Amino acid sequence: MNQDLIQSHSIEINTPLATVWRALITPEIIAKYLHGTETITDWKVGSKVTFQGEYEGKAYRDGGIIKEFIPNKKIAYTYWTGFSGLEDKSENYSLITYDVESITPDKTQFTWTTKGFTSEKEFEGSKSSMPPFLENIKSIVEKL
Repeated sequence: MNQDLIQSHSIEINTPLATVWRALITPEIIAKYLHGTETITDWKVGSKVTFQGEYEGKAYRDGGIIKEFIPNKKIAYTYWTGFSGLEDKSENYSLITYDVESITPDKTQFTWTTKGFTSEKEFEGSKSSMPPFLENIKSIVEKL
């Protein structure tokens, strides 16, 4: 895992910050933008976060540890996925951070940052896949 590779992607979502925050921590809403993934956590610092489900006919159980949780502001967690092909050990985990900031009462900036990629190829692929992923989150959240 190359921890020197870092990407941040931001999007403005036309809803109040509280609505965006709810979408980031509510398993039923997370499932809508993570292709049916079941999210299991209590969102407490030091607790596990598990993402499990089925993708292209293959069961998965990925996750990490909650590192930071500031309500209505920031979530950070370590993340490992079996799809990486890497062993499930600490040096193979990325750090995922969500930051939310109110722009106006009805507009929120959401930033997703990933620190640590398995390869330059994965890093480059994320550059093109993250904007549509965030657009999908925006579309779902704006309908809540």
